[in-house]
Amino acid sequence: MQLTWKDYDEIAWALMDKFPDQDPLRLSFPKLHAMVCELEDFSDRPDASNEKVLENIQMAWYEERK
Repeated sequence: MQLTWKDYDEIAWALMDKFPDQDPLRLSFPKLHAMVCELEDFSDRPDASNEKVLENIQMAWYEERK
């Protein structure tokens, strides 16, 4: 499955798998952006994100970790 910026929950799961010890609330948005772009299944344009998209991913990741 190819991930895009709209796949908040799926990206959150993939980030949890790849970075299990990372606290999503301690990440800057530039660092989070880079981590998402590093995901093997991520195929969207890097410049297609914005702060709201990154916040949605961060919150989905946080919720999954609880």
